[in-house]
Amino acid sequence: MTLHRLSLVVACVGAAGALAACGSTSGPELRASKPVIYVSSARAASDISTCLQRMLPSVQVTRDQGSTELMLGSNAWLVTLTPSGYGSIVKVQQSTSDDGGVPEPQLRFDVARCTV
Repeated sequence: MTLHRLSLVVACVGAAGALAACGSTSGPELRASKPVIYVSSARAASDISTCLQRMLPSVQVTRDQGSTELMLGSNAWLVTLTPSGYGSIVKVQQSTSDDGGVPEPQLRFDVARCTV
């Protein structure tokens, strides 16, 4: 990547972040949205969480009552990992205001890779 392209990417990311902060979705609103992905995995929730944190940018992790939540971007995606008797349940929800951070195809690929 040339220096010109790199500086252009950095400028675009900064502008996108500023715009996304204005239209971000609240946590409760995002949790109430219909899941885009809902799968079970034989892998432990902690393993999936570690894998997704390595693969995805700007992940905020919270743990609540046994579940792990990964918030991507400025509340654009919410990944909830819940332990189950045979591994874990993975639920992915998308906000109505897409911040342009992680495209859906990329997120689907990363979730598939980390849950198998």
